[in-house]
Amino acid sequence: MTSPVLKASQLTKRFGEFTAVDGVSFEIRPGEILGLLGPNGAGKTTTIQMLLGLVTPTSGSIEVFGLNLSTSRETILQQVNFSSTYIAMPQSLTVEENLWVVARLYGVSDIAQRIDRVVKKLEMDEFRHKVTRKLSSGQMTRLTLAKAFLTEPRILFLDEPTASLDPDIAYKIRSLLKEERQSSGLSILYTSHNMREMEEMSDRIIFLQRGRLVAEGTAQAIVEQFGKADLEEVFLKLARESDTPLS
Repeated sequence: MTSPVLKASQLTKRFGEFTAVDGVSFEIRPGEILGLLGPNGAGKTTTIQMLLGLVTPTSGSIEVFGLNLSTSRETILQQVNFSSTYIAMPQSLTVEENLWVVARLYGVSDIAQRIDRVVKKLEMDEFRHKVTRKLSSGQMTRLTLAKAFLTEPRILFLDEPTASLDPDIAYKIRSLLKEERQSSGLSILYTSHNMREMEEMSDRIIFLQRGRLVAEGTAQAIVEQFGKADLEEVFLKLARESDTPLS
């Protein structure tokens, strides 16, 4: 059996007396799109921050490419990237200047050609010389995706990658992600509040509730586990339970 590219074991993160993530274990396989679902406050962001080395786990371990993140952080993060609608980029630089900065930070070779390629893939030519502070929300989303693709990562963490995009561009982005996975074996951790998108994109899904892993499997398996009609009904059930105070 092929070894996972990422393995999280009993990940726990406490902030004082509050436990944000509570003993979560999962893995991402080579070329897999793993969906990460959960209502607000479920621990998704904290989990991603630990996987990126931005937050140190209280306990548990993270292995990426067979290496321990705590001791091989730089080696691992050179092969990982992240895109989110909430990423801030230098506002006074143009789109292309921002991409040059990212490329140099990661030691990318053939920078001009690589930027041309990613700009074309994401249909960014019309605003590649635009100052970043003047971008629309959809254009900003494409810039953060371009930043992530530019370094040709082996693992990509995507936090609501199509949230600000019109349906046509969102469709093209999803198609591009599938193509990249097929052609390069890219592994993806994918979060979205669009349940249809999660069903379309995810090979498997892990579902967090109050910091704990409560379901894992294909979208259909999770729907059947909870006896619901679709993934949206499962999400609503868990979200409403999360809103109920603990006794």
